Amino acid sequence: MAVRLIRRYILRQLTGPFLFALAGLTGFMLLNQVARRFGALVGKGLDWTVIAEVFGLSVPFIVAMTLPMAVLVAVLYTFSHLAADNEVTAMRAGGLSVQQILAPVAIWGVLMAVFNFGFVDQVLPRSNARLRALLVDIGRKKPTFELREQVINEVPPSQYFLRAGRIDPGSGRLRDVVIYDVSDPRGRRIIYADSGLMGYAPGQTDLSLVLYDGTVHELKSADPGEFRLTYFRTNHIRVKDVFDQLERNSANATRGDREMSTCEMLGQVNSAAEQREQAEITGARLLDQDLRNLLRLPAPGVAAPPATRHLPRYCGWLASLRTRRKGTADSARTAQTGARPAPPRPPGDRSTVELGAPAPAPAAPAPAPAQAARPNPPPPALASWSEITSANDRRLEADRRADRYMVEVHKKWSISAACISFVLIGVALALRFPRGGMGLVVGGGFGVFAIFYVFLTAGEALSDRGLVSPALSMWGPNALFTVFGVIGLALVNREARTTRGGDFQEFLEGIRARVRRPARARRA
Repeated sequence: MAVRLIRRYILRQLTGPFLFALAGLTGFMLLNQVARRFGALVGKGLDWTVIAEVFGLSVPFIVAMTLPMAVLVAVLYTFSHLAADNEVTAMRAGGLSVQQILAPVAIWGVLMAVFNFGFVDQVLPRSNARLRALLVDIGRKKPTFELREQVINEVPPSQYFLRAGRIDPGSGRLRDVVIYDVSDPRGRRIIYADSGLMGYAPGQTDLSLVLYDGTVHELKSADPGEFRLTYFRTNHIRVKDVFDQLERNSANATRGDREMSTCEMLGQVNSAAEQREQAEITGARLLDQDLRNLLRLPAPGVAAPPATRHLPRYCGWLASLRTRRKGTADSARTAQTGARPAPPRPPGDRSTVELGAPAPAPAAPAPAPAQAARPNPPPPALASWSEITSANDRRLEADRRADRYMVEVHKKWSISAACISFVLIGVALALRFPRGGMGLVVGGGFGVFAIFYVFLTAGEALSDRGLVSPALSMWGPNALFTVFGVIGLALVNREARTTRGGDFQEFLEGIRARVRRPARARRA
């Protein structure tokens, strides 16, 4: 009973600092997002509900990073106060070991890790996808306010890219204008103009560009030897479907790795692995074909297709849950309409033939064997260099794509599991430096998370280039802090007393003494 009361007491002591740290860190990082985006959003003339939606959709991404930080800050604050007030000493005097004191906090850290993974894997990709679609829609509204000087700006939804030396957002006047037109796949066109005027055509749906005193350079891919140069005094360009009002039509845009769940990214990894195997099979087939042609050997048999890869059971459980929910919704819809869905056809059942479908063509007769060998056989046909290079490039591209998605998969797991590592290192630091106070909470928490974030960012960059394994780069910081935390807890558990000084000054003095000891021994 006493142990349960102490564990409940420790968990109650953790609740307040955790909620305060989570709210404070999330609010601070949200203010940073507001400062970065607010000016551009207000300049668009958007409604306040749209601006609030942008910042509201930014909160899940912030919470995914601040939740492990809040766990670390809460553990440092709680155990530093418990140690400074001699409560840890009283617990150990009552017969509790460091492992027994750590047990409820470790269970709490595991629960936080599970919650964070569910949040990062299911909620965060959907919010990122909605935020990305909303930002794309906002980017299509009033491109005059979106253009930046001395920068190549895209004018969506067209294939025009505009660069201007000077831009007046109020009047839409442009100076030193260059427009790159890549809308025609048969050629390219570049327009140079001394000045121009940008505005909306009647109806506020099309963008009107009036350019003055310039030239048009055109090159057609069908005739690379011909180059066309046109001079103009005034040139009118109209870009269609550039809406002045916000149009929410990018909800089904293509998702990137930040907008996918773990199972979706693992599906992309399996697709990349199959692409790699197919490229390797193609390369091996080309090599075997060249050798057989040189040696006048018969053609080989058909190679086996790549093996089918399956997703983990976690993905299967989620898929079955979605199917069950969808089936429940379909049953409710059927009950309302009175229609019954058609029974599913078993795989391989071809008994039903569509009306109007052409009859299958008869099999072609086998060619007759050659009667006599040719007196002068032609030289053997070998694979071209482009075919071999294409197979190798497809294999390398599949490796890079698989590494990019595997980095994001391991990152979701490692950031969530960081809650457990932060619990271990936080308890070890707080018990080792009981008089650290707020300096330990702020400095220690910031230092630990800064090291974790730097290692994570550097490892992600190296893994995207294929230099380091994604698992090693993403799980390296977790392993580092877990080892340090376990060693620190083992050293603290050996201490006979926990009421020693234990501040940073004592720690630094101990390091200086150990450094000076060999020098004194040599002088002696």
